Amino acid sequence: MMKRMKFTCCGLLLLSITFVLIACSDNTNESGSNDSAPNETTEEQNAAEDENESDKNTAENDSDNNSSEESETDSSDDSSVENEESNGSSSEEDEDNALSSYSPEEIEYARVWLQLGPNQDIDELYVDHVPAGTPLDPNDEENDVSYTEDVIQVSGSRIVDGMVTYSGNGDGTINVYNIPYGNRWYGGTPRPDDIDLEDVKEEMRDLLENPELVSIDPGDDEDVKNIIKKMYIIE
Repeated sequence: MMKRMKFTCCGLLLLSITFVLIACSDNTNESGSNDSAPNETTEEQNAAEDENESDKNTAENDSDNNSSEESETDSSDDSSVENEESNGSSSEEDEDNALSSYSPEEIEYARVWLQLGPNQDIDELYVDHVPAGTPLDPNDEENDVSYTEDVIQVSGSRIVDGMVTYSGNGDGTINVYNIPYGNRWYGGTPRPDDIDLEDVKEEMRDLLENPELVSIDPGDDEDVKNIIKKMYIIE
């Protein structure tokens, strides 16, 4: 009887120890599983952060590259503009230098003749300043119609060369008066008896009141220089 009881107690003790071992084993597995989950979560977070950091660096690099390209483009554009401005200024300076040895008045007379002169193939060009109050027809003492402003007459040495009578406006335009060469209203002869003086005066007054407004072109510098070389200014 005593042996049986001892055997039973030993069996119960072994069974209890087995349960304890099983329980410990389950706890260990659960603990290991719980420890692994945080590690996996941490690794995923680190990977996400690394990816975000990589994207950020890539974006910053792209931004820097774009800024660099824009800066180079702007610099190139500025350089082109500066070169164009420099070339434009150089061209204007060259034009000024080409005529720098001549007075503005001489240049004006030559340009007027180049644009309006009836004959460009001239031997000489005469420039005469006619003050206001000078009669339009100095050969007719009975005709008192006179210029109302100072005018300039540029003419060739021959009748065929023609004449231009004008006044300057100081803005690149001139007032042109239709005056015959050498003020010869009747071909160099006195006024014919059959021409009424009052009619002539009326026509002359209308001519003075309605000059033709003309804009003068700069023309070619070499042509201007060639005309100036043939110029004689009457004092």
